[in-house]
Amino acid sequence: MRENILEVSNLIVDYGIIRAIKGINLSVKEGSIVAILGANGAGKSTTIRTINGVVKPKSGKILFDGEDITGFAPYRLAKKGMIQSPEGRLILRGLTVEENLLVGAYSLRKQTIEKTDADGNVTEIQKISARQLKKQTLEEVFAYFPVLKERRKQQASTLSGGEQQMLAIGRALMARPKLLLMDEPSLGLAPLIVKEIFAIINEIKNKGNTILLVEQNAYQTLKIADYVYVLELGKVKTEGSAEELMKDEQLVEAYLGASK
Repeated sequence: MRENILEVSNLIVDYGIIRAIKGINLSVKEGSIVAILGANGAGKSTTIRTINGVVKPKSGKILFDGEDITGFAPYRLAKKGMIQSPEGRLILRGLTVEENLLVGAYSLRKQTIEKTDADGNVTEIQKISARQLKKQTLEEVFAYFPVLKERRKQQASTLSGGEQQMLAIGRALMARPKLLLMDEPSLGLAPLIVKEIFAIINEIKNKGNTILLVEQNAYQTLKIADYVYVLELGKVKTEGSAEELMKDEQLVEAYLGASK
């Protein structure tokens, strides 16, 4: 297992004559939550959209699971296990909650799972069909979001904003990502719902998932993140463990504009 599943080096992104990202370096360790924080216009969403292949970089290198994937299209990255839960949720209207979730599982294929003993010797080989894997993953998502199970046959467009955000995250999890990219999951949600969403994100990480999170809500993010990059005008202003940055009250309250 690689320590860093994602490594970004000297990333530069231009929008016409405007340099939006100015030489960013960052990395994401497997099994961690890494957050990108900053004010509006700092370059957070541009960074994650470039990593996910939606925006093409001017220069720099992006390594995913040891492979150079700089400039790869989003569908190629999805096949490799990089999945994004997008800003704005982008719920598929006209489909039920369950149908929305199953759309996220389109790339799942049959798998062979090896079980090992304490010495690393293979003790059992288990084959799981794509159909079984979808069913298993759906139940895992419903365990995170019981309300989605209750409303699985309901039209997704009739869900509340918070429930739609849960659906967007659940749909991304249906692909069983190696790396889950999350862009502003708290955007437009009431404070109590925001706390619930962040608690679920932390639970997802605790189950062994790796997350790169872009957010404006610094307070809630610092409570669950392992490592944080703070952007300002397309550059990394500061970085460090969430625990360290949480102690810097001036940074959190004044610069990041945190909200509880």
